[in-house]
Amino acid sequence: MRVFTPVEVAKQAGNKYVGVLVAAKFARFVNEFPKERSYVREKKLTTMSLEELARGGLTYKITRRRRPEA
Repeated sequence: MRVFTPVEVAKQAGNKYVGVLVAAKFARFVNEFPKERSYVREKKLTTMSLEELARGGLTYKITRRRRPEA
């Protein structure tokens, strides 16, 4: 198991909290692939997604959630 420091994650995502959220979202996305066409899974999905984020392999866009008008 590889350990990712908050600094590694924050370099690519701006801060460590957003980085962890982006990596978790990517891991959920990869998990939904059909088993026969999925990524090579020699590592855990969270480790793989944090590695992708740390090396700059993930691009993402943050969108604000709209609040319902009262």
